[in-house]
Amino acid sequence: MLAYVTLGSNNKEQALEFYDAVLGELGGQRVYANDRLQFYATGPGQPMIGIGGPYDGEAATVGNGVMPALSCKDRDTVDRAYKKALELGGTCEGEPGERMPTFYGAYFRDPDGNKLCVCKVG
Repeated sequence: MLAYVTLGSNNKEQALEFYDAVLGELGGQRVYANDRLQFYATGPGQPMIGIGGPYDGEAATVGNGVMPALSCKDRDTVDRAYKKALELGGTCEGEPGERMPTFYGAYFRDPDGNKLCVCKVG
């Protein structure tokens, strides 16, 4: 159902370094770009994440209540992606752990303040 989500940044180069590494832990790679956004995906036809400046040219701000959750193949991938995010300047919003019997997740903010979850469901 999800085609893509975009996350705003006021420092695109720093954001791309962060997402190259963190999304790389999930098998993501750069797939499409335009003047404003760089998109990442795990393969053709898969949902994408776009990183870049807002369309209106104003400063990027964090959306209160907005949180993309990124699916991981296993708990180890959740742990690695979370660790990588913190190594690259992200901040903890919830350490890796089991939240429900079939949900293992971790939460962090990127250097621009966008909140994300990495999780293994099932």
